[in-house]
Amino acid sequence: MTDAPEPAGTTRLPIDSDADLVWVRQRVRQAATALGFGLVQQTKLVTAASELARNTLVHGGGGHVDLTPLHQKPKGLRLAFVDTGPGIDDLERAMTDGCTSGGGLGLGLSGAKRLVQEFTLDSRPGHGTTVTVVARVCGVPAPRRTLE
Repeated sequence: MTDAPEPAGTTRLPIDSDADLVWVRQRVRQAATALGFGLVQQTKLVTAASELARNTLVHGGGGHVDLTPLHQKPKGLRLAFVDTGPGIDDLERAMTDGCTSGGGLGLGLSGAKRLVQEFTLDSRPGHGTTVTVVARVCGVPAPRRTLE
């Protein structure tokens, strides 16, 4: 919702069509792979990005996403989805499972929040919405012990 300069290493991708949604998913997966995210972590992040990009297009009338690799330990990826659409009147209600303004399941925002480590929603009616998420590379889980 601001015109602040992008942080170093940030890539801005437009979200103005269904084709852009595909491109966003591909670029998020590529960035996550390059940072060392495991397959399950990649899938969670791409799923969250897909939901948020679709919200940006459908409910916000289009906008962009800023992808910022986080190189400090633990490595991660920050995604900021920005639109200048109508904004969200009731943030608490919008984050409730089952709440929908477009005929979907109403799991987009709340579902995306569950898939990432950090989630910030900033919206004002008439001024658009910015959703920022951060996912970090988690360590490899310890192998399971077999019972003898």
